[in-house]
Amino acid sequence: MLFHCFAVFWETLSLKAVLVFLATFLIVADYVRRIHSRGFPPGPMPLPFVGNLLHLDAEKPHFSTQKLADIYGNVFSLQLGNRHFVFVNGLEIVKEVLIHHGENFLDRPKFPIISDHAKTLGQPFDPHYQINNAVSNVICSITFGNRFDYHDSQFQKLLHLLNETGIIQRSIWAQLYNIFPALMKQLPGPHQTIFKNWEQLKYFVRTIIKKHQENRNPLETRDFIDAYLNEMTKENVSSSFHMENLLQSALDLFIAGTETTSTTLRWALLYMAIYPEIQERVQSEIDSVIGQSRPPAMTDRDNLPYTNAVIHEIQRISNILPLNVPRLTTNNTEIAGFHLPKGTILICNLTSVLFDKDEWDTPKKFNPNHFLSNGQFRIREAFVPFSAGKRACLGERLARMELFLFFTALIQKFSFQAPKGVELSLDFKMSLTLSPNQYHICAVSR
Repeated sequence: MLFHCFAVFWETLSLKAVLVFLATFLIVADYVRRIHSRGFPPGPMPLPFVGNLLHLDAEKPHFSTQKLADIYGNVFSLQLGNRHFVFVNGLEIVKEVLIHHGENFLDRPKFPIISDHAKTLGQPFDPHYQINNAVSNVICSITFGNRFDYHDSQFQKLLHLLNETGIIQRSIWAQLYNIFPALMKQLPGPHQTIFKNWEQLKYFVRTIIKKHQENRNPLETRDFIDAYLNEMTKENVSSSFHMENLLQSALDLFIAGTETTSTTLRWALLYMAIYPEIQERVQSEIDSVIGQSRPPAMTDRDNLPYTNAVIHEIQRISNILPLNVPRLTTNNTEIAGFHLPKGTILICNLTSVLFDKDEWDTPKKFNPNHFLSNGQFRIREAFVPFSAGKRACLGERLARMELFLFFTALIQKFSFQAPKGVELSLDFKMSLTLSPNQYHICAVSR
């Protein structure tokens, strides 16, 4: 009888009523799940399933983040799918997270789009790949023990794969994969290209490791791979030293050591061409200190305060990692009066620090004087392009050296100009980093 009554009731319901009921239920359930903890940071109301995905502009995420901070404050939350992200903004709160509470934010969250392909987890020219070649060869020498010829077809292909992967990884396709990994894994789309590209990159590194195993001399450590293989042969070695970890670590070094520095240098040439008066002042300082007869050395840096200030200002204003690399809370933590449970994904908005009007005289203007005091170079606490605290950029010292030597050597020998009749733009795109749109430039020998 009860079953019969229920059946009659169900038949009287229209499809529209059922859908309205389900939608209402999902919204309420989603909202209840969102406020899972008292004191959790505020944020906009999420939509069912996708959460606040539409609140973030995939092309300009740091812009939309700043708008949300203006509405909800310097600590706010977003829901993407079934995961919660907390964004922190401004120097004081970013310092609180990265330095004062650094031990509570040591983990990295796992995103399916990455973990599903990791371990367990004179004439105008485009300088993009020339710079990529040069910078990548530095980290290749350290990691793989050799450099690659600029015309090596395989090496060129790898750099193209890396660039393509970065662009797709920032797209809406990758975001949907992170929200619905089981579903998106079965569907065609650009996100599938990421996995194909990663397999080719891994095959490249795997081949190099195999050659190292064949010709390695334990008494002669040539590079990172040799050092890792030597460590694996020791007694009582940590369980983390295994071949899959070596593969991923070498690949991480190759990617990180290529993308960030080369992107910054591409911004550097662009800014020099757009601001010729600043470029001329840099050249004048280089000529007076180094001249033209020898290449620059790291010992010259302290004697080139204006050049050093220009490099730092390029890093500040180019802002290549606008939202930093996500962190994951390792313990329940209080930040700015808000409660963040263990396992919360946290985003430190570096844009809010590098463009803070309370820290910089002209935050939106390219101004090397931000790093000068009475003609001498000065570092600033709010200069955080390498992040800060216990998980600051591992390659910061190497990157600083590369940026100084590459930039100074290039400006010493060339003047960079826009092609005739062309107005260069500072428009950008999001890839693995925030990088300038493709541009052509003229390098005139001095």
